[in-house]
Parts: sequence; structure tokens; C-alpha cells
Amino acid sequence: MATASVAFKSREDHRKQLELEEARKAGLAPAELDEDGKEINPHIPQYMSSAPWYLNAERPSLKHQRKWKSDPNYTKSWYDRGAKIYQADKYRKGACENCGAMTHDAKSCMDRPRILGAKWTGKHIAPDEKIEQFELDYDGKRDRWNGYDAASYAHIIERYEAKDEARKKYLKDQQLKKLEEKNNKEDEERGDSEDEYFEDVLKVDEAKVDESKQMDFAKVEKRVRTTGGGSTGTVRNLRIREDTAKYLLNLDVNSAHYDPKTRSMREDPLPDMDPNEKFYAGDNQNRVSGQALEFKQLNIHAWEAFDKGHDVHMQAAPSQAELLYKNYKVNKEKLKSQTKEDIMEKYGNAASEEILPRELLLGQSEREVEYDCAGRIVKGQEMSIPRSKYEEDVFINNHTTVWGSWWKDHQWGYKCCKQTIRNSYCTGAAGIEAAEASGDLMKANIARKESAEDTHAPVEEKRLATWGTEVPDDLVLDQQKLAEALKKEDEKRREERDERKRKYNVKYNDEVTPEEMEAYRMKKVLHDDPMKDFLH
Repeated sequence: MATASVAFKSREDHRKQLELEEARKAGLAPAELDEDGKEINPHIPQYMSSAPWYLNAERPSLKHQRKWKSDPNYTKSWYDRGAKIYQADKYRKGACENCGAMTHDAKSCMDRPRILGAKWTGKHIAPDEKIEQFELDYDGKRDRWNGYDAASYAHIIERYEAKDEARKKYLKDQQLKKLEEKNNKEDEERGDSEDEYFEDVLKVDEAKVDESKQMDFAKVEKRVRTTGGGSTGTVRNLRIREDTAKYLLNLDVNSAHYDPKTRSMREDPLPDMDPNEKFYAGDNQNRVSGQALEFKQLNIHAWEAFDKGHDVHMQAAPSQAELLYKNYKVNKEKLKSQTKEDIMEKYGNAASEEILPRELLLGQSEREVEYDCAGRIVKGQEMSIPRSKYEEDVFINNHTTVWGSWWKDHQWGYKCCKQTIRNSYCTGAAGIEAAEASGDLMKANIARKESAEDTHAPVEEKRLATWGTEVPDDLVLDQQKLAEALKKEDEKRREERDERKRKYNVKYNDEVTPEEMEAYRMKKVLHDDPMKDFLH
């Protein structure tokens, strides 16, 4: 019954709530306020403004719908970087063993590792860091500038502005100093020391200094990229505005391509124009000249060195790569100069300032030489034969001629002894005669061999009488050897019938004696013999 009464009570409350809302719509009841104190719109549909009866809601709201109002707990604040909250006097249990702070452990400590940590010394306890927890909304989590402090960049701007001010002040002091020196020289020459004159000179100096400041390129004042605005900086544009734009140099459609997004024209718009007259040759001209080319060569050297096993990386250690490249260029120049000096020392320098004699340049001279009928010199001096820088007329191993002075049968040799072996000793005329004799003998032997092959002499076959079928009458046999031969023949035939008695190591003798032949003939079985069955 209790459950029924509760259910009935909740339905009754719901019915009353519906009647109250209908009265408010008709204007017979005061308007209801929401959680924020605002009047609830009675024209909102019932299924949106009222929660279901089973939620036991006291009044209509939209809390049961999707979250449509921003959460007040969300914040756009950020961490207070570097803030400290409390610094203890002694080590606390659970704190960092290195610095003594409670907000982190020794593994994540960012202080310098101490020889003896704060846990053991109890001194120099680091303060605890301020730890904050923020609940960011969807936009706050994805805001890349969340927590950025524009004032953190102000000191960099102040430093650069201080440098500019110091540079301007230094230039002004130098110009004033030069003007004062010039005025002092003029004063010494003129000898005038009136006060009015000095005042006029100072006024002129100030005017000149002001003019020197204005003598500069066109200045374009732009704001520095800071969130708060920041101070202004000077950007100088060195291009003269009257110059023709690069895309107007050549109006041909098929000329160099101009990219308007990057304002670049890599190719030369006027390739046929005189290089001395044109001031723009394309953006690629900058890539193959100046420091761009040096940087390209530095990268190539780093790649080649890495391929050869050196631990060089242009992006990881650029200073090391540049130092290695400088050392490489120095060593290369030293090796190149050393090689050049060695070649010049060995072969001479044809481009030197020493003037060679005319007879060496043209191979002739103006000297007059007269000869008689026999070819002897009558007047003048015989022309000297130029010698080579290589060794000439060097005779070795008692030879009187050089190697290569004789040629025969595709072989070089010595003319003095007609030998074709380079390191042979000279044998003179006797060696020539011996070589000719050996050659003649070899030719005779070859001719005799060829003639012997042409005419074959008949050779008689010498055959023993014991191998024939007919035994000569004058054949005499030894009876003892014949008996032994017969015994051997019997043993042989016995082994042929029974292979188990055959020995493994059998030595055969090709020499057949007449007794063995006679024993074979006597033991031979003749198939056409009518008495063959009575032999055994």
C-alpha cells in the first residue's frame, strides 16, 4: 500500500504542476523563475521545458537535456611558471632526495645532482613548486596561445632597441669628432677666435649631423610582431622603386615563369641580353654564387664524408661539419701545391720567366758552318746533337750496343751479339756464329724428321715360335720347367672352377716362356676331339 500511495502522490503532483502551467499560460498565475533568476518562457514546448515525472524534478528545467550552457568551472588561466609556495628548514619524509622539495621525486628533479642530497645533509632545502590543476573547455585545450605572456618577449625588444640607440649615439659622436677636428684646423689657419664664429660653427655641425641621419634609404616603419603592439622597428628596402619589375622585363608568354605567390622568377627573363647591361639574371643566379654555393659544397662534403664512414651530420653538428670542411680544403690545397712543386722540380716549369734560347724554340740558329768535299768542317762549329733527359748510350753486361738496336722475328735484341734476352751477357762474333750454327743444325734436324715421316720403312714382326700353331722341330724344352708349368696350369683351372679359392692379390706376368706355352697347349680342351672326355 505504501508503494501505491507514493506512486499516486507523485502523479498527483504532476497533475498539479500541469494545471499551474496552464494557468500561467493564460496569465492567471505569476511567472516562474529559473535557477539564474530569469523568467521561464511559457511558450517553450512542454516536452523540452519539463523533465520526466520519474526524475522527481521540483520545477521545469533543461538540465536533463544536452549541456547547452558553458560550465562556470572552466577557466582560461594558466600555470604560474616558476612560482614557489613554501620552503622547509629540514628534510621531510617523502620529499625529493636531491633537493628536498615535496612536489616531485628524485627521478624528475630538475636541479643539479648533488654529491650528497638534501636527504642526507638536511641543508639547502629547495622550495616547493606551485602545482595547479585547470579544467579547460574544448577551445581552451586547443588554444595554442593559451598561457602566452607577451611581456616575456619585451626584454628581447629592449635589448635590440638599446643596441640601435648605442649605435646611433656612437655614429653621432664620431661625426661630431670629425667636424670638430675639421673646424680646429680651419681655426688654426684663420686665427679667428670670436665667440660668435664658434656658435655659428656649432650650429652648422648640428645641421650636418641632422642631415647625416637623414641620408639613408627609404624607411618603412612597421610594428614588431607582438600581441600587445610593442615598439616599432625600421625596415629598409634597398630596391629602387623606379626599377622595372622582374615580371615586366620580358612580356613573352613563353619566357621565364613568374610565381606571384612567392614573387620568384628562377630562370633568366632575358637570356640573350649582354650580361654587362642587365641587372637581373634570375633567382637561380643567387643559388650558384656567393655563400649559397659554399653552403651547397659544404652539404655535399658532409654527405660524402658520412658515406665513407665519418660521423658527420650537417643538421646535428653543423659546426663540426664546417670545421672538417675547412680542414679538408686546407689539406687539399697543401697536397695540390706539394704535387705541383714536385712536378715542377722534376720536369721544370715551361711558364717561368726564364726565356728559352731560340735554337731550342725553333730548332735552328744563324751560325754558319762550311764543309769540304769529304764532309769535314772547314769553318764554324758542328751543331751539337740535343740530348734527351733520359739516359742514353748506357751499355750493360759488356754490350757495345743498346737494347732494341736489333730486330728479328718480332723480337728486340742487341745488334752486337744478336741476342733477344734483355739481361744476357754479350758474346760478340763468336756468339753470332754459334747462334747461326745452332740455327742451321735445328733446320737440318727438322728437315730430316720431315723426310723420315714421308718414307716409312717396313718393320718385321719378331714372334716367338712358341706362339704359332706349328712347333718347330728344333725346339728344346726343359722337362723340369714343363712339369712346373703343368702344375701351375692345373691350379689355375681349379681356381677357375671354384672361385672361393681365388686369391685377392693376383699378380700376372706377361712374359710367357715356351714351357708355359707348351703346358697351355697340352691342357687345352679341344671340342672337336673325340677323346676329350677321357682326358680328365
